Amino acid sequence: MSTSSTQPRTRRILVIANETLGGAALHETVAASAQDGGEVLVVAPALNDRLRHWLSDSDEARRRASERLLGCLAALESADVDAEGMIGDADPLHAALDALALFPADEIVVATHPEGRSNWLARGLVERLCETCDLPVLHVTVRPEVLALAA
Repeated sequence: MSTSSTQPRTRRILVIANETLGGAALHETVAASAQDGGEVLVVAPALNDRLRHWLSDSDEARRRASERLLGCLAALESADVDAEGMIGDADPLHAALDALALFPADEIVVATHPEGRSNWLARGLVERLCETCDLPVLHVTVRPEVLALAA
């Protein structure tokens, strides 16, 4: 008789965030979700203003996203979370779908500003992710005053 031990699969967490990448609420949520050694992929959409978008000039948007992403990865590392990161499409839904094609996640964490200040919430990002991805989506609100203290 042969017995094979199957190890539980590592939990995979996809994080979608932009300006809120520096928020302690996001870092704490991700650390709690990955507490048993989960794999984390943080995606920072390269958001651009309309003029630069029309001029197909995404360099500055990618640079800003990269800076925020590096800060988030450093904060997660200091919380003992093994995370990788990537710059994503300017549309956060497309960024999430692109990432899911490479990183089959078990859960999506979306960090936004509070309602009334968040374009992502105004455009229904959380609901659209729930409808499109058939995965649990955890929404984390990061308050702007907390970001100001983290900077």
